[in-house]
Amino acid sequence: MDTQMKFKKVALAISTALTVATSLPSVAEEEQAIEEVVAVGTRLQGSAAAVIEERKNQAFVADILGAEQLSRTGDSDAASALRRVTGLTLVDGKFIYVRGLGERYSSARLNGAAVPSPDLTRNVIPLDIFPASIIESLAVQKAYSPSMPAAFGGGNIDIRTKSVPSEFTAGIEVGIGQNFNSDKGFTYSGTAEGIPQVLQDAVVRYRGNFDIGEVVDKNGFKDKDGLTRADQAIDVIKGFVSSLPRDIQVKEESLDPNFDVKANIGNSFQEDWLGGTVGFMLAGSYDNDWNYSDRTTGVIDDTLAENCTSKLETAEDTANSCYVTLKESKVTTETERLNGVFNIGYRLDQHSITYSKIYLEDNETESEFSVLQSPNGSTVRTIAGTGAAQRSHQFDYEERTLDIDQVIGQHTFLDYWGIGFDWQYTESKAQTDIPTEIDFKFIDNYNEDGSYKNSIVTGDDNRITYAFTDMEDNVKSYSGNVTLPLTFEGIEITLKGGYDFMDRARVYNTSNFVVNNKSGISIPVNFDESEIYGLSGYLDDEFLNNNTFLLTFNEPQAPAADDYIAAQKIDAGYGEFDIFFDNTWRISGGIRYEDFKQVSLATSSLIFDRVTMETIYDEERILAGTVNEDNFFNALSLTYLSDGNYQVRFGYGETTVRPDLRELVPVAYYDPLTDIRTFGVAGLKSSDLKNYDARFEYYMDNGDNFSVAAFYKDITAPIETILRVGDEDYTATFVNGEEGEVYGIEAEWLYDLSGLASGFFTSGNITLSDSEVSIDPARAGNLTNPTKRMTGHSEYVVNMQLNYDSADGQHSGSLVYNVFGERILASGIGGRDDAYEQPFHSLDLVYTWYPDFNSKVKFKVKNLLNEDQEVTQSDVVVRQKDVGTSVSLSYSYEF
Repeated sequence: MDTQMKFKKVALAISTALTVATSLPSVAEEEQAIEEVVAVGTRLQGSAAAVIEERKNQAFVADILGAEQLSRTGDSDAASALRRVTGLTLVDGKFIYVRGLGERYSSARLNGAAVPSPDLTRNVIPLDIFPASIIESLAVQKAYSPSMPAAFGGGNIDIRTKSVPSEFTAGIEVGIGQNFNSDKGFTYSGTAEGIPQVLQDAVVRYRGNFDIGEVVDKNGFKDKDGLTRADQAIDVIKGFVSSLPRDIQVKEESLDPNFDVKANIGNSFQEDWLGGTVGFMLAGSYDNDWNYSDRTTGVIDDTLAENCTSKLETAEDTANSCYVTLKESKVTTETERLNGVFNIGYRLDQHSITYSKIYLEDNETESEFSVLQSPNGSTVRTIAGTGAAQRSHQFDYEERTLDIDQVIGQHTFLDYWGIGFDWQYTESKAQTDIPTEIDFKFIDNYNEDGSYKNSIVTGDDNRITYAFTDMEDNVKSYSGNVTLPLTFEGIEITLKGGYDFMDRARVYNTSNFVVNNKSGISIPVNFDESEIYGLSGYLDDEFLNNNTFLLTFNEPQAPAADDYIAAQKIDAGYGEFDIFFDNTWRISGGIRYEDFKQVSLATSSLIFDRVTMETIYDEERILAGTVNEDNFFNALSLTYLSDGNYQVRFGYGETTVRPDLRELVPVAYYDPLTDIRTFGVAGLKSSDLKNYDARFEYYMDNGDNFSVAAFYKDITAPIETILRVGDEDYTATFVNGEEGEVYGIEAEWLYDLSGLASGFFTSGNITLSDSEVSIDPARAGNLTNPTKRMTGHSEYVVNMQLNYDSADGQHSGSLVYNVFGERILASGIGGRDDAYEQPFHSLDLVYTWYPDFNSKVKFKVKNLLNEDQEVTQSDVVVRQKDVGTSVSLSYSYEF
């Protein structure tokens, strides 16, 4: 899409929003009563005003998003909501980048507690798993304070869930939607879940070795009845193959609409025994979304890059392509989410205790049909000039769950100098299970004119791969804080101290089985070209019986590994002070001590001595995956508060960023952000940071406010991702740089436009920044740019909203825009440039109608510009994903 067309679409969208918004009052059937206007409220009421006041009173630089802001923008989860915060960008719909830094520089807590990540590849929680319906507010602290974990880079996010209500409340919401791409897609059925029992038994019996000779020896086969020992072994192996899921039925059809339903009920009542208040809240939601996208991935020949077109094209369109390989994929994804929250609490005078049970489930079914070709110098899909292309049919099903039990207590002792004590104890478990991950591989043959001829299964290894993966991550988190307020003449002092403990244990296992056609003879597969994505007839009983397919338990031999176990423990304590002088100066600071221990150990089902059958644990490997650090982390903040509604803040903090559990083990995985096969590396070091912040904030009497801030971060040994290029695809790994820095300015505003047009106001923020990291060439191999911008850093982030609230309180609308500057996805090597994710211009429209006191109708359009996601290398597009425009409509009723 060219620039002119994009601007036309922006103008059309803005025009539509203004037309809808200004005509809204005429839709009302009658003028609402005064009490209803007050109840519905405006942007200056409810949680919006409360969170502004909370941000103003924070001792350290922080931003707050309340439930009202989440509702206005129509964001469905914590991740999409947080991209509205100054300097934050959303990546892959899951991960938040703070001030242009990668997700490793942000951390997230739930009501102040550490919780595990159900993401296989990261310690960082994928924030899309938290639905907006359970969130009371989101607090993003950008300046470090000692009461927070020392693993602090760009910021810390605290997700605060809704608590027990003070009175009866109940509500229900239903919604429906559709992505315009989803008028077509692929659905499939017939896969099994988990490793078949016969294969589990066979792995134990044959010690993972399914070679013909091993099967003959274990069973004592002898030639008989015209069958050789090898024939009998092959029949046994075919039995193992036949136990795998093979009957996969694929349909190309219009996808179902997206839909969701949410409900909640809660109440509080007085108990007569002690005179306290008991309350409860029960909330749940379910949604099901379908999405289809066309994706293209290319590996470029860097020597030809300057002669390439800047637009990624297929081989038929580019006779002199610079792509070594080009993969075109059709991807269909179904995402199913189920969430439940139960809260019960008790309050007596200045004491309260609340128990919360939070269960979040996120299931994803995906099919990908891809064709890999070598287009260079040819107008026909070819691999190495053979007139053939590699076809892959992949089927994946992934289940992610997060199960949390949390108890929170808050106590104020008015008879003892007003001492306050709050505490939390949380046990949480994240599980990821991939019971189905299948990859079928074929070769497509083409005629000289480029038309499809037929498909075959070649006579070599790895024709079908079955992978079964599971991970369990358990965390215990408990903390407490004691607060003592003291008042002297002209001085108010608050002393605070506390403890923070976290124990974590993770187990990751994967098993891979490979079906091989080792006959050396290619086997034809009878695809109908019009149904080439189906698998009818392939690997069914007849096909299996008439051909020789063998099986390999594809586990690495020591010292290689594909599984790992990891443990982490943090013992921390801190002391903090907050002092007001004459209500004009405020100085806050303190010190935190953390004792951090972490062990990550790569393992495999076949890492054992074949004589003693005892598992081998190499002491050197254990030490390489061990981190043992203890340190003090300081922070200091100075604030000037004027008589006239403004304040100026200055802050300094020392923090650290540690490697993820998986990054310390040489186990391969596919990064969900890049789809690149990524390897951990033993010996990665933590990065130490020095953080400097300054911020000016101005608050007007009518609720308008704006702020401007500057920040600088000095980073020692920053962790960077670097690319390695293979024959057909990329791989990636990690390295510590020597030093890095990031600096910039950010501005934020909320301003009433009623002087120009009644009911309108604007809000938004802009961040401009830069970064640099230097990597020792001796440690980075043949890295192309040893000095460069930091991986994941964007030079600018822009969030803007044009909002409307009608005078009668019946209508509201928002036009929401977000864009980030290009950022390095991974560093290039061997002369290839760094890979840059290109800016994505996100423009959404949200309109809400309140037909009566209890009801709400919301209409939303996402990605009005129909932008695509793109990654470039040497100014050539190497990755492209079709995102599509989606619409949704919901109705909610509060009893």
